[in-house]
Amino acid sequence: MTALASDVVVGVVGAGTMGAGIAQVAAAAGHPVVLFDAFDGAGEAGKQRLAAGLDKLVAKGKMSVEDCQALLDRISIADSMAAMAPAGLVVEAILEDLDVKRQLFAELEAIVAPEAILSSNTSSISITSIARDLQRPERFVGMHFFNPAPVMKLVEVISGVATSSEVAACVFAIASTWGKVAVHAKSTPGFIVNRVARPYYAEALRLFEEQLADPATLDALLTGGAGFRLGPFALMDLIGQDVNYAVSESVFNAFYQEPRFRPSLVQRELVNAGFLGRKSGRGFYRYDDGADTLSVSQIEVPAGTASAELNPAGVSVVDGVQVRMTDGRTAQAVARAEGFPVILFDLLTEQSTRVAISASSDVLDTVLHSVVAGFNARGIEVTHVADWPGLVVMRTVAMLANEAFEAMLQGVANGEGIDNAMLFGVNYPRGPVAWAQQIGLTTILKVLDAIHALTGDPRYRASMKLRLEAECHF
Repeated sequence: MTALASDVVVGVVGAGTMGAGIAQVAAAAGHPVVLFDAFDGAGEAGKQRLAAGLDKLVAKGKMSVEDCQALLDRISIADSMAAMAPAGLVVEAILEDLDVKRQLFAELEAIVAPEAILSSNTSSISITSIARDLQRPERFVGMHFFNPAPVMKLVEVISGVATSSEVAACVFAIASTWGKVAVHAKSTPGFIVNRVARPYYAEALRLFEEQLADPATLDALLTGGAGFRLGPFALMDLIGQDVNYAVSESVFNAFYQEPRFRPSLVQRELVNAGFLGRKSGRGFYRYDDGADTLSVSQIEVPAGTASAELNPAGVSVVDGVQVRMTDGRTAQAVARAEGFPVILFDLLTEQSTRVAISASSDVLDTVLHSVVAGFNARGIEVTHVADWPGLVVMRTVAMLANEAFEAMLQGVANGEGIDNAMLFGVNYPRGPVAWAQQIGLTTILKVLDAIHALTGDPRYRASMKLRLEAECHF
């Protein structure tokens, strides 16, 4: 099914940040847009905020005055829902309340033409549930933009149980025409992004609870080691600890207390204390006058230490000590099984500037320092952590990949869609499916199995799809 012609009216209900942003995107694609908000003056205020943002683009030379005015002229403010009558597509962007949304769409269905598409920008509510009472639920679909809508590339196109495949295909085409990266998803808790992203927070929180390292060190390892733009603790502070915790709890309960989504007690305590992050001046970090001076632990090498010759893609031997990438086991377990001292290093990428290492108890400091010097010679700082299963980056990436494969197993989306969602929805350095394939599915599986065996925690059980595909690649 093709996208709507650019002269088709697009209706947007809700003139807050998301609604106004969606209106801007549709108008930028040439559509006449009708923007409505039930609160007096909210529609006009939303358009004024939008205009102020466009004025900044004009001032920076990124948009002409004429194009700015033409875009604004295509957005009209409605004083009643009845103005949605000519719309071929309506996007709802109001508060996250199921009953309110159901009532809204019941009203809209009686106003718009039978062939008009109705969509919701919900980030968390079941598309199937919202459409339950509609006369024609097959024309209802999720169209989940990411904030800010004019900037973020991703749109999740979410099908409920009754959604027509033709309608989903049309909305996919519309989003693509609007310059977005569209991905198909099935209506399940968290859709793609809010589900697959959970391990990024959950594993960092768990490692902190296990006292492996402080938030600043864990953040530095995931940004410097893996290329994530913002560490999980800084990101949770930015999102708001209350918001992030509520999403985690919602997904956990929606999946009937599935252990993979178990919320964090330490995060709950922050919320209980009112330490909500940047908006309150304090979260895992402080943002007030007492802001923390952060330091990340790293090993200082004695002057004159010789740099070990290392092979980050394989196994090195330094004075009888094997140096290799973690396979999920502790260094002590590897040393015990194989009969020689071991230093393990975390997952590395081509862009890594920091790495975590751990060592079995029989590794001499002189050898450890030589290995650190070898990494330093490659421009990589080293953080020595306790001998811990999976270390930090490998454990996190393995869990992200595991959730991606489980989502594929359940038909939420295909691998390409999941990777695109994480690349363009939350700016991950790589899509988790492609990343796992690059590392090796058997390696990812070994890491998860090793952590599961040591901890006994069912959150680390491998997805059946990951296991089956790893066996095919063995």
